[in-house]
Amino acid sequence: MEVCIFLLQSMILLPGVAANVPQVISILNHTAHISCSFQKSQEIDIKDLIVFWQKGDGDVEVVHEVYYGQEIHENLSPKYVNRTKMDMDRWTLQLLNVEITDEGWYTCVIQHRQKASTKIIHKSGCSLHIIANYSQPEIAQLHTGKLKPNDYLHLSCSSSGGYPEPRQMVWLVSQKNITYRHIQHMDVSQDAVTKLYNVTSKLNITVPINTLTNISCLLHLGEPLGSIVSVPLGIEIQGEEKEQMKINFFGLLIAVIVVIILLLVFVILRKKKNISSTQQSVSLAV
Repeated sequence: MEVCIFLLQSMILLPGVAANVPQVISILNHTAHISCSFQKSQEIDIKDLIVFWQKGDGDVEVVHEVYYGQEIHENLSPKYVNRTKMDMDRWTLQLLNVEITDEGWYTCVIQHRQKASTKIIHKSGCSLHIIANYSQPEIAQLHTGKLKPNDYLHLSCSSSGGYPEPRQMVWLVSQKNITYRHIQHMDVSQDAVTKLYNVTSKLNITVPINTLTNISCLLHLGEPLGSIVSVPLGIEIQGEEKEQMKINFFGLLIAVIVVIILLLVFVILRKKKNISSTQQSVSLAV
């Protein structure tokens, strides 16, 4: 399944990248499609061409090579063996199971065989960027025990397994149809092996009593991933008067239930007594 986004056509750009730089974005572990952009592909037989892709500008790595119509693997860098193939109809390199380390600048070079020599007739390049979806942010309560009025609410929000590094995490606190934004420090860590990022932010606030407060955290990822938001956390701290009202209400409710039970027991015992007296009267009459 083709899942990459061709920025050559859509002109969606990563932050800080010039508008005239060709870009390709691919999802981690999927297939990246890197076009050679060869305009004369219909005029020249591929059997008369040497086509190869390389990565980097200084210490280049050979990614793929087509030698007079045949794909060869002898000159490839080890990390690209069995991971590439060329779509010869579209003059496009398919890079399989892309990794974060595959990011970088790729150059396509085409040489044409002319008598006893070859001549470079085309050269183009593009920058490959990899994206990985972050997990939905999750809010955790760091405090223990029941919250009381004026107590601080200690929360953390975390998301993991994404790439590239996110821009910002914002806390959204909603009370009575008003939403407040809190921008806290965001701790960012990167896995040494996978190169994926994990992010955490903490929030310490007090909330008004007897008022429902909904708290969410919003992770800004930038283009093309956008933003993702957590499931809201609902908090309501009850004041002492309301707590006392609840105690009084439940106390009264329990008292009423006890009275009803006693009345039912009394009625049942009374009926049993009446039945017993009736049976005794009938026996004496006989």
